Amino acid sequence: MDDLFTADSPTPPGHAGEKISPNAPLAARFRPRTLEEYIGQGHLLAPGKPLRRLIEADRLTSLILFGPPGVGKTSLAEVIARRTVCRFERLNGVESSVSDLRRVLAAAVTRLKVNGQRTVLFVDEIHRFNKAQQDVLLPDVEAGSVRLIGATTHNPSFYINGPLVSRSQIFQLEPLSSTEISTLIDSALADPERGLGKLKIDLNPEARAHLTSTSEGDARRALNGLEIAALTTPPGADGIVHIDIVTIEECVQKKRVLYDRDEDQHYDTISAFIKSVRGSDPDAALYWLAKMIEAGEDPRFIARRLVILASEDIGLADPQGLVVAIAAHHAVEFIGMPEGKIPLAEATLYLACAPKSNSSVMGISNALEAVQKGEVVQVPKHLRDAHYPGAKQLGHGAGYQYSHDFPEAIAPQGYGIEPGRFFQPTDQGYEAKIKVRLASWEKLRTDKPPKS
Repeated sequence: MDDLFTADSPTPPGHAGEKISPNAPLAARFRPRTLEEYIGQGHLLAPGKPLRRLIEADRLTSLILFGPPGVGKTSLAEVIARRTVCRFERLNGVESSVSDLRRVLAAAVTRLKVNGQRTVLFVDEIHRFNKAQQDVLLPDVEAGSVRLIGATTHNPSFYINGPLVSRSQIFQLEPLSSTEISTLIDSALADPERGLGKLKIDLNPEARAHLTSTSEGDARRALNGLEIAALTTPPGADGIVHIDIVTIEECVQKKRVLYDRDEDQHYDTISAFIKSVRGSDPDAALYWLAKMIEAGEDPRFIARRLVILASEDIGLADPQGLVVAIAAHHAVEFIGMPEGKIPLAEATLYLACAPKSNSSVMGISNALEAVQKGEVVQVPKHLRDAHYPGAKQLGHGAGYQYSHDFPEAIAPQGYGIEPGRFFQPTDQGYEAKIKVRLASWEKLRTDKPPKS
């Protein structure tokens, strides 16, 4: 019979309770054992926050944790397991088969029937399970035979079956802040049992700042860099391991850009880029552009989005914006990368610093809505084609006034749609001149004699 474990137990049974080898990497040895040791995710785990209340009350059903690597998804699953009176089982979406799933689920059902003990099933990289594997989980998750904790770096809405998502609570974990990474470093340096506390280590402020910034919120990356620096640096004459900026730079690999070209980071980063240009923040726009370039994003994709943005968000406030965007697109196609980053940057800065108007997109959207709702406006007879035999007999073209026969080429006639219904120019940039011009033309649309 499986042993129960409670919050007072040092480790849960099953895989989570396996003793970590002292030769294991620091990131593995230093996993938090309790909620109090857990660093980060305050939006979920601070006192009074929803996930913490659920854990402390042992009221969790099934949940899915998603977020980038190194933010504590596996550690949180193990902490949860230690706080519950449950058996802890672990599977991996890459390695586990349907037969593995069925074996664990069958044992969980038996365990529940025999002694009333529930099972926490932790599935790491759950997005790697195919649809059939995910479907195997459904009956037992729905029946409550297991408490599923799935961990994934992918958005569950796109990579996990809808029925499984609907039966689970979704919690998004965020990268750790620089302050949280620094707190983690301090804890590791001070802990003599699982950390580096047996060594006398002096991490100077400049080295610490570089380590926290290059980790990009990834706790595993920060601890790995710290451990390499500590173990490869001989003690000084004073017996202290002095870690300076040069050492950290040598021990930490080149800063990794967290970016996936066809998944969440791709869409989130281009979204931040577009919104920064729209929001007229050239520095933020350049940063997101640089991140995409460094990550190897297709420059033609960026250029196409700039062309769309030039029409959608700048429009007639600065008609030159579309010209610049198209020129940048052509330049990227013509010269390629890496030089193509320069016209991309030029177009980005031009559009970010240009006056903004969405009157073009709003105008065509309003007109399309009217058409799609079935609103029928017949073409007035004076505007109909009169260039074919028999048109006169039908009255087509009768009464049409040729614009160039009137002052400023404005004839006193209508064109089937009341002025100002769809296009409403703003006071931004060049569009302000258009607004004044349209107002003056409307005054001219009174009955005036044609030019002699």
